[in-house]
Amino acid sequence: MLAEGNSMQQPDQRMIDDIVTMGGAQEPADVVEVLRRIIDEEGSLPAERLLADRLNVKRHQLRKVLQILRQRGELQPTRSGRRLPSPATNRSDRLVQSTNPMEVMEMRMMIEPVLARLAALRASPAEISRILQQAKSHPGMSPSQADQLFHRAIAAGSRNSLAGELHILLYQVQNDSRLRFADSDDETTADRIKARDSEHQMIADAIAARDPNRAERAMWEHLAVVQRKMASRFGVVV
Repeated sequence: MLAEGNSMQQPDQRMIDDIVTMGGAQEPADVVEVLRRIIDEEGSLPAERLLADRLNVKRHQLRKVLQILRQRGELQPTRSGRRLPSPATNRSDRLVQSTNPMEVMEMRMMIEPVLARLAALRASPAEISRILQQAKSHPGMSPSQADQLFHRAIAAGSRNSLAGELHILLYQVQNDSRLRFADSDDETTADRIKARDSEHQMIADAIAARDPNRAERAMWEHLAVVQRKMASRFGVVV
């Protein structure tokens, strides 16, 4: 998942032309794609004030579009020490206290193969392009960040808002350090990253081919590898 950074690289004129029409006939979905292009090309978004100034748009307009990306799990939620925890944060905190890594993995195996199947049937060409792009780990990304971006791109491509919200909640629980769901990024080997990217590519290719059966099976097999690795670490038989 990408945080909003401080990149100062200037966008191309096409991006600016797209986004300055936000107050007119431009659809929010089109503006979302503009921001996704910036993320894909630069790795992060600037801070909100800098982004609004850079693109010459009103901050309240920009916030609406950023909120869409946050709701889809493509951007981290905003943080402020003065804000009370959101209901979603409270829910994930309660779940962390009552679950374990194997349960989280079991739920992922129930939900994510279906999301891959739906993405093969429903994803737009732009969403499929994003899934294909996120299948490979990009330089400068941590292993966990690259993995989550890929899976979240598929959840967005499934176009099932309820399943997408459940997917986001699962990842909030999984990412909590108290759960110790997975090895740290420092412990993830180059061989595993290469193998994982290959598994991701098989899923992405099936989605791009509009083959729901193959997409669902490839996702299940990918998650089964993760589950077996986790079970071995915890000494659990699956």
